[in-house]
Amino acid sequence: MTSAQPSASQIRYGGDYNPEQWPREVWDEDARALDLAAMDTVTLGVFDWALLQPAEDVYDFGLLDEIVAHVGATGRHVVMATATGALPPWLAHAHPEVNRTDFEGRRHVYGQRHNACPSSPVFRRLSAALAGRLAERYAGHPGLVAWHVGNEYGGACYCGHCEAAFRVWLQQRYTTLDRLNEAWNTTFWSHTYTDWEQVVVPNALSEHWRGPNHTAFQGTTLDYLRFTSEAMLASFVDEKTAIRQHDPSTPVTTNFMGMYRPIDYHRWAEHLDLASWDNYPPDDVSHARMALTHDLMRGLKQGAPFWVMEQTPTTTASRDVNPLKRPGVLRLWSWQAVAHGADAVLYFQVRQSRGACEKYHGAVLDHAGRTDTRSFREVAALGAELRRLGDAVLGARTPARVALLFDWDSWWAAEITDGLNRHVRYPQVVMDHHRELWQAGVDLDVVAVDADLSGYDVVVAPLLHVVKGDVADRLEQVVARGGSVLTGFWSGRVDEDTNAFLTDVPGPLAGLLGVRVEETDSQPPGVTNPVALDGLDGSRPDAELVFELLVEEGAEVVGRYTEDFYAGRPAVTRRRHPDSSDGLSGGEAWYVGTALSPDGMATVVRAVLERHGLIGPYADVPDLEHAVRERDGERTSFLLNHSGRPLEVPAHTGGTDLLTGDRVEAGQPLRLGPAGVVVLREDPRPGSGPGEDAVGRGGTVTVVGDDTMLSEETR
Repeated sequence: MTSAQPSASQIRYGGDYNPEQWPREVWDEDARALDLAAMDTVTLGVFDWALLQPAEDVYDFGLLDEIVAHVGATGRHVVMATATGALPPWLAHAHPEVNRTDFEGRRHVYGQRHNACPSSPVFRRLSAALAGRLAERYAGHPGLVAWHVGNEYGGACYCGHCEAAFRVWLQQRYTTLDRLNEAWNTTFWSHTYTDWEQVVVPNALSEHWRGPNHTAFQGTTLDYLRFTSEAMLASFVDEKTAIRQHDPSTPVTTNFMGMYRPIDYHRWAEHLDLASWDNYPPDDVSHARMALTHDLMRGLKQGAPFWVMEQTPTTTASRDVNPLKRPGVLRLWSWQAVAHGADAVLYFQVRQSRGACEKYHGAVLDHAGRTDTRSFREVAALGAELRRLGDAVLGARTPARVALLFDWDSWWAAEITDGLNRHVRYPQVVMDHHRELWQAGVDLDVVAVDADLSGYDVVVAPLLHVVKGDVADRLEQVVARGGSVLTGFWSGRVDEDTNAFLTDVPGPLAGLLGVRVEETDSQPPGVTNPVALDGLDGSRPDAELVFELLVEEGAEVVGRYTEDFYAGRPAVTRRRHPDSSDGLSGGEAWYVGTALSPDGMATVVRAVLERHGLIGPYADVPDLEHAVRERDGERTSFLLNHSGRPLEVPAHTGGTDLLTGDRVEAGQPLRLGPAGVVVLREDPRPGSGPGEDAVGRGGTVTVVGDDTMLSEETR
C-alpha cells in the first residue's frame, strides 16, 4: 500500500477554483483575494469535460492553459482534476448507453452528475483518454502537487453492461457455479443457477428485491454492492493508469465522502497515493461524527496524513435547511481536521457560482466578490494562522493505542438482512462507540478488519456482523498479549457470504468472549429496558432496539436487564483471560448485547480504557476535544472547544502555543472561548509513558461566564 505526500512548507490551504466561469478581469480580483486569505493551493477543472473536449475527436486546452499560467504566476500550487466528474451532453447524446440505469430499470437521459455507467466501455475509454491527455500536457508543471480523479464517486447502475460485467466478476470470485450456489444458498426458493447467463442484477424487477433496503437473497445483493464499488474503482484505476503513462510520481487521489455506504473505501485505499475527503457535516453539533470520519480517512492509508479536499466556508446548498456556520466554527472545524491528521484544508468553492443548483452554496467569495464580510475575514484569519504554524505538524501521525474496526461488509450485510431490526443503522452504532472514545480523549485509529492489530492495547469492534478471514484469531491475539477487545450485539453472526454460522452465536468469537446468545429480542424506538451495571458503577442506563439474551460461558456478568421476562439475564459481560504463556498478563474481552444509552456506553468504554491508562486529561470536560499528532519524537496537542461556552482548564503539560508563541507551564490555566483552539507543542517528557500527562484528570475545570474577558487571539 503506497502513501505519497507532496512536499509542502505548510498545511495546504485553498479550494476548488473555477475561473472558466468568469470573465478574465475577475481573475486578478480573485488572485488578490486569495493573497489576502493566505491561500496557496487551488483545484482546477473538476467539471470541465465539455470545455476541454467539446466533441469526441476534439480537445481544446487553450483556456485551461491560460488558467494554469495565471495561477502559476501568482505562485499558487495546482491540484489538477481529470474533469470526468460529470458527462458532457455530447457524450450522453452520441452514446446513450453511458447513462445509468436506475434501480427501477429506467435508463436515464443526460443531466445531474454521478450519471455515468461505470461498466460502459465507451465511458471508460473516453474518461481514461481525457485523463491521459491532461497528464501528457501538464505533467512536470512546477506548480502541480496532485491529481484529482473524477469527483465524489457514487451511485449505482443496473444496465445490461453492468449485468454482463457482474457475471464476469462473479466468475472471477467464485470460479464455479457450485461455489456460487453454495455462497448464495440458492436451494432456498429454488434459485439454483445452472448457467452464468441466468444471473440477473438484483433490482426492483427481479425476485431478489423485497422492498427498500432488503432483499430475498442477501448474498446476491451483497455481491452486487461489492461489484458496484469495484466497478467504480476500475474506472478510477483506468484514469490513474493513463496519468501514470506521463507522470510517474505526482500523487493521485479522489475525494471520498466519509461514511458513505455505496463504496467500500478500504478496497480503494491501496490505489490512492493519499486519502482525501469532503467534509460536509449535517449540522453544527457533529464534531464527534467529524472526528470519527477524519480518523476513518486517516486509517485508509495506515495512519498517513490525509487531505480535506472540500468544506464550505459558510453554508451548503443541498439540504432542506442550510444553516450558516456560526462565528468561529469554520476555524474550529478546520483545526479539528488538522488535529486528526489533515495536511490540507481546502474549500468548495473559491467564488460562488452564478447559476445552477449550487449558486447559493457557500464560497470564499460571494457573488459580489467582497473581502469585507464576516465569512471572508474568518477564512483569511485561518489562513494567517496556518501560515504561522508552517510545517510544524506536516507528516505528523496520531500515536494511537486504540483501534476501532469499521467494515463495509458488516454495514451492508446487517442492513439488507431480514429478521433483525431495521431501525438499527451501522454508522450510528459505530458512532455510539466512537463518541465515548472521543469524549474520553483517546487517540485512536479507525481501520479495516484486516488491519494489523499488533500495535493496539484496545480494539473496539462494534457490530462485527460478518466475521471473515482471520479476524477472530487476531482479536484473540490482542487479548492473549494483555489487550482488551470490546464488541457487541449482532456480532459473529455470518460468514463472508452472509450465511449463518452453524453454531451458537457469536460464532467464531464465542471462545474469545465466553458468552452465548440464546435469543434476540427487537423492539421499536422508544421501548427501553434499563441495564443494571452492578459490576461497574451501579448505574441503570437505558437500552433499546436490540436485547440479546446472553448465557455466560466463562465470562462474568457486569450488567443485567431489569425488566420484561428476561429481567436478571446478562446484558453486558467481561471475560478475563488467564496469563499468557510468555508471562504477560492476560487481557479482557467485553460483550455488550444491547444498544446502551450514551451514559451506559460511556461507563463500559471507560472501564475498558482505565485498565490501560488511556483516559485523556480532559475526559470529564464535555465537548473539549484533545488530540495529538507526533513526528520525530515531538508531540503537538490540540485542544478544541466544541462546548459553545468559554472554558478554563489546566494545561496538561508544558510547552509552546504554536498559534500565539506564548510559553505554557504545566498546570497553568488555559482559557478557550467558544470554538476556541490551542495548539501546544509539548515539552519533552523524559520517563513519561504514552498516554501519561503532567497534569492528570483531577485538574479543576472552570466555565468562564464572561466571554468579553477573552483576548481576540484566544477567540
